[in-house]
Amino acid sequence: MGRQPFGLASPAAWLRNRGHQVTSLDLSRQAIDEPVVRGAALIAVYLPMHTATRLAVQLIPILRKVNPSAHLCCYGLYAPMNEEYLRTLSVSTILGGEFEEGLVHLAERLGQNGSGSNCSGVPRPEPLISLARQKFIPPDRQGLASLAKYAHVILPAGEHRVAGYTEASRGCKHLCRHCPIVPVYKGVFRIVEREVLLEDIRQQVVAGAQHITFGDPDFFNGVGHARGLVEALHHEFPRLTYDVTIKIEHLLRHKNHLATLRDTGCLFVTSAVESVDDEVLRHLDKGHTRADFLEVNRIFRELRLVLQPTFVPFTPWTTLESYLDLLRVLRENDLVENVAPIQLAIRLLIPAGSRLLELEEVRRMVAPFDPSALVYPWQSPDPRVDELCKEVEEIVATSEKRKLPRRAIFERIWKAVHQAAGEEAEFAAQPVLVSRAEVPYLNEPWYC
Repeated sequence: MGRQPFGLASPAAWLRNRGHQVTSLDLSRQAIDEPVVRGAALIAVYLPMHTATRLAVQLIPILRKVNPSAHLCCYGLYAPMNEEYLRTLSVSTILGGEFEEGLVHLAERLGQNGSGSNCSGVPRPEPLISLARQKFIPPDRQGLASLAKYAHVILPAGEHRVAGYTEASRGCKHLCRHCPIVPVYKGVFRIVEREVLLEDIRQQVVAGAQHITFGDPDFFNGVGHARGLVEALHHEFPRLTYDVTIKIEHLLRHKNHLATLRDTGCLFVTSAVESVDDEVLRHLDKGHTRADFLEVNRIFRELRLVLQPTFVPFTPWTTLESYLDLLRVLRENDLVENVAPIQLAIRLLIPAGSRLLELEEVRRMVAPFDPSALVYPWQSPDPRVDELCKEVEEIVATSEKRKLPRRAIFERIWKAVHQAAGEEAEFAAQPVLVSRAEVPYLNEPWYC
């Protein structure tokens, strides 16, 4: 995800606090330390997202080869969703939801039954998914790559700021059908105590952070918790900036709190808009409409806040015309610069446990589960849409290698879509409501 992971630093603190020797490695930034792997009694692999899980599937056989006797554990959001497949890879323990207590319990149980034991025949009392209310402690980030090696915020005039990362809550109140959080948390969310968060941010500021990303699925799930936190943060670090992720539905419901975000240093708000097609939004059970999105955009312009919408533009219901409509909406509302180009290439994932499978029409259209890709494959009813998806992916990949600006990448996509639809592709200049210099962004945008 391009951020120094809370999901490694938090359990490391819990384990060290109980006297266990812990080595943390973020393999997106660090190499495998084979001597450490060889000497480990317990190896726990964090699976926060789909991409991490696919990489872990390749990693686990390597870990097993280096250390055949270690107890293998996979934990995080995608671990319980892929339990059946992970078991075939000799993963002994799988932990989802609130995993810190489970990891501590596992480490201590292994110690009691012999270092490195796979505990064959011994009961595994750690629950597959725990939604218990934990009392958090400050994460321990020692051993992880420096913050300078992670995402930076790009500000007006090209200034770069080192970005830290923390999580004020986990889970989500909402039940969007395509969301991987829902099969695990089922509408529950859990907060991390304010003082724990402030202590975590203090240590990251000491390490060089000038900006903090709050990685909550929805920062306004607990709006009182969120508001108190950013006010305390701004009081202690008035020059520190931050960004958050909030649903369109919550941005409308709690619009009276948006000025507080602006005034306490929020550079931008990411919101999973997903689509501007109301029928697709209904299928996804997003809880907002196209008109709601446009109203939030209007409010943000009025408050001089920056909205960064994210999308899943390629779904089984996408047509060439609906994709063109999305591009038109972005142009007409001067949102081209607010959208990371990769967001225009995202294809809907249907993982194990997805609520999309509740829809009969989805069950009819998907192929059998593909364990290598960890999804139920699907194809568009219109082959031209699938071809366009591949073309847009290629445009984004090649354009970003050439470091083309967002507007230039958008124009290339605009022309490709019109060509696919057999239409003329005029790209007349649009009136600029917010200049590019006023739109900060992370140079490694989150997407999956």
